[in-house]
Order: sequence, then C-alpha cells, then structure tokens
Amino acid sequence: MKLAISGKGGVGKTTLAALLARTYSQQGRQVLAIDADPDANLGAALGIEGADQMIPISEMKDLIYERTEARPGTIGGFFKLNPKVDDLPEALTVKHENIRLMRLGGIKKGGAGCICPESTLLKALVTHIVLARDEVVVMDMEAGIEHLGRATARAVDPLIVVVEPGRRSLETAGHIRKLANEIGLPNIAVVGNKIRGQADQDFLETHLPDFRFLGFLPYDDAFIEADLRGCSPYDTPSPAKAQVEKMLCKL
Repeated sequence: MKLAISGKGGVGKTTLAALLARTYSQQGRQVLAIDADPDANLGAALGIEGADQMIPISEMKDLIYERTEARPGTIGGFFKLNPKVDDLPEALTVKHENIRLMRLGGIKKGGAGCICPESTLLKALVTHIVLARDEVVVMDMEAGIEHLGRATARAVDPLIVVVEPGRRSLETAGHIRKLANEIGLPNIAVVGNKIRGQADQDFLETHLPDFRFLGFLPYDDAFIEADLRGCSPYDTPSPAKAQVEKMLCKL
C-alpha cells in the first residue's frame, strides 16, 4: 500500500497518518512514514522521541549538491534530473518498532521555482519510494500534492483527503482533487474527521457527493490531551482506532 494523505491545515491528517502507520506496524507490516509537510510533526504523532530534531532532506544542501551537482536555490544552469536516491530511505530515517520515519521538508516557492535541485531530488526520491519499494508507505502531505508527479500518481492507492465539517475544508478537498486530476491520479478517498454526530457526517456526505468515503473519525478530546502531553494518538484509548482498522480492511 502506498498512501498519500492531504487536506486543509489543522484538519487532522497527521493524526490519521500516525494511526494508519502504527496500526499497520502492529499488524507486523514494515512501514515507511514520510513527513512531507513543512510544518512537520508526524514523528511526535508516531511517538518517536527526538524526531523533531531531524533535518528535512530539502534543507540538506550538501546532499542535494552531491546528488544533483547543483546548489539549492540556484536559478539556471544544469543539474541531474535523475539523481541517485535508492540508498536514502535507509540512510536518512529513524526507526520505531516496524516504522521508519523520513522528513522531506518543503520546497520554497518564488525565486527557486518548482524546477530546482531540491525539488528534483525530492520527486526522484518519492518516485523511488512509491514505485520500487515493497513496504507500506504513508505520506503525510500538506494541502497540495507537489511531491507527487505523473510517474508516481497512478501508483498511489489511494490519495486520502481528510476533511472536517466546514466550508473551507470542502473547498480544499475540491482543490486537491483538481490537482490530482491534472497529474492523472484517479484513486481518491475521503476520511471525515472531528465528527460530533450524525449531522456532521450527513453534512460531509451531502456536500461531497462525488467522493468515495473511506470512513469517519469521531471528535475526541483525548487526542487533544495526547498532543499536549506529547503522546502518540495511537497510545490513547479512543474509538477512532477501531475505525482506522475498518479503513485498513477497506483498503
């Protein structure tokens, strides 16, 4: 399984990513957890101590120069479009139980543009992870899908969009689907989060009639308390864990 998780900021995609990764790990599967959100906190959600000290790959200037032969942030010139990346998942990850965690980091827009050494390295790495490796991959992404390219889009199964009862969350879901369609990513599923009751579930199903719902997670104060204590949501008693297990069966 190669799962990419996206959604509006604060909607709970990191919580879902952590629950999915930990559940797969408890089932004995090898998991590669990818933190592709510049506001990285997947490591803490997985319960990995010291994960916040990991340097994102997008900020490893020497590594980017070594693999692409161009300095990050440069404009113009030549650099490798197919850098070597197959050794990076083992070299640049920390391990917890059956989970390896890797931090990609974000790509600065503006002067660097999107065709730059750091972007090229990250996209080559994601392509290798999705197409050439055989473990479960869980990618926690930001609202966009910039780390995915046409070569990897059809191998993602599926792109999971996390939504909450709210208009902005619905708009973000529509934007993500538009971006996914543009790169040929057909397999999209939705997870409703922070559901307070049947009215919230009905609201999402009514306003997203063309989306396939993978499941719904309840609003749970226990997750907020776990975050304040620095604990993984998986280590918190919650009915959401049973719902995630049902999602895995559907997947």
